[in-house]
Amino acid sequence: MGFSEPRYVGHMAFRGLAEYADGQPFEPKVNYIYGRGVRAGFVPVSPTKVYWFICFNRPDPGPKLTDPAALKAEALDLVRGWPSDLLAVMRSTPDGAVVRTPLVDRWLWPGLAPGASRGGRVVLAGDAWHPMTPNLGQGACCALEDAVVLARHLAGAAGAEAAMRAYEAERWARVFPLTARAGLVGALVQWENAAVCAARDGVVIPRLVRLGPFLEHTNFECDLLEPAPPSP
Repeated sequence: MGFSEPRYVGHMAFRGLAEYADGQPFEPKVNYIYGRGVRAGFVPVSPTKVYWFICFNRPDPGPKLTDPAALKAEALDLVRGWPSDLLAVMRSTPDGAVVRTPLVDRWLWPGLAPGASRGGRVVLAGDAWHPMTPNLGQGACCALEDAVVLARHLAGAAGAEAAMRAYEAERWARVFPLTARAGLVGALVQWENAAVCAARDGVVIPRLVRLGPFLEHTNFECDLLEPAPPSP
């Protein structure tokens, strides 16, 4: 399709899913912890499971680790001495429920990026088209949005090629800004300088990042799942 490979953004992420057979003890909210070049968080996702992550700076992805115990040990070593709740969640995670991945994205620059479809026979969606970093939690969300919008255009079009072009035009205006914002937020919260981190933790995060309007752009209303008007 002519796209470049996704770009490594200089951050790696551990992700895990802790299990509490007798019920997890946390309130239904996201808990964030920030360090210098390292940040972590955890959030309950069911009565018995808690999702957690650690994001850390690294100049290159390095060799791939496949040993589950080694992955968990490296993750714990990154946050040694951090809040006990985070460490308890990580220790409650089965070894096989931890992954480490490089964070990547692809910015679809206007006028420069290839088209998302070709010849009415192939069309891209989700990470295949617009991989983005997870800093806004929008990667999988956008893939679902893509599916809704593409299905609506296909259902209401006289031909597949016109539907795919209309889908691309509608979605590009949403996924490009989200990709850019996710990358910029990641750069902001991964600072390492002590003075800059102090300003981030004391001013930027409390007064800006945690305000509701800061995340309003992540909302998406798909309306009723009905066919769109026929594409011209």
